[in-house]
Amino acid sequence: MYQPHPSSGQMPDFARPEPPDSVLTAVKLMYAGAVVNGLALIVGLATIGNLRTALIRADPSLTPTQLHNFEVFYVTLSVVTGLIGIGLWILMAVMNRRGHSWARILATVLFGIYTLFLVLGFSRAGAAVGTLVSLLTWLIGLATIVLLWRRQSSEYFNAPGPR
Repeated sequence: MYQPHPSSGQMPDFARPEPPDSVLTAVKLMYAGAVVNGLALIVGLATIGNLRTALIRADPSLTPTQLHNFEVFYVTLSVVTGLIGIGLWILMAVMNRRGHSWARILATVLFGIYTLFLVLGFSRAGAAVGTLVSLLTWLIGLATIVLLWRRQSSEYFNAPGPR
């Protein structure tokens, strides 16, 4: 008698191939991006004293309460966005290593969004160190995306198997 499925009730086991070097290098770069974001967050928090001076210089009429509120808002925003950035780098590294094709697409979309923010950042005056860190992060992202869309990477992401 013909049975359309294995009699054990299990689906056939498709072994996922090991990730190619291009994916492994991209994953390492994603971890490097997380480290750069972490270091940028630490340096930003360590130099928070400069924020008060910049705020006073920008608007000398700020009251002490307003100044404090701006500082708290900036620190909170910096920590939240920094942690989200680190988390996204790590999540993309793990999911791309596992061969999830949606992760490669999401990483590409996030890179595009970051590129837009970087261009907007260049259009305003800012700190040179912040611009250098942003440019370094962008270059890591660019190299990552190029590696994720190479032919051997595409073959890995398109291979059948458990994800």
